[in-house]
Amino acid sequence: MMIFCDTSALYAVVDKDNVLNDSAHVAWAALTESGIELLTTNYVVVELVSLVQRRLGFTAAADIFSDMLPALDVMWIDQEGHNRAYSAWVLARRRYLSLVDCASFDLMRQMSIEVAFEFDEHFAEQGFTRYDPS
Repeated sequence: MMIFCDTSALYAVVDKDNVLNDSAHVAWAALTESGIELLTTNYVVVELVSLVQRRLGFTAAADIFSDMLPALDVMWIDQEGHNRAYSAWVLARRRYLSLVDCASFDLMRQMSIEVAFEFDEHFAEQGFTRYDPS
């Protein structure tokens, strides 16, 4: 089994002031102790690092590389995946649906991943299930 990890949940783990921090920590601990393969994309990593650096500072962003990324398999979005994500993003024409989200959905479909560690309603809209540690 593989679980996809999205920026929304990973950010909630890092930001102690995030309202979802407690539930994110419980889920992250359960995931990292479970032996389940945790997958994300290079797009999510870039988005996460940028968001953390902007909101929490450089040190917090740099810590992601040593504290969080070792637990994740990072898949690189190739040109075909980027093109599919871009097409879906343009077709959707929604303000809060990002290119990163579309790339995540595409990869999840390509790899038959149904469950995501996320706090973003777009995953449910796309038919994916939120990881529940209980």
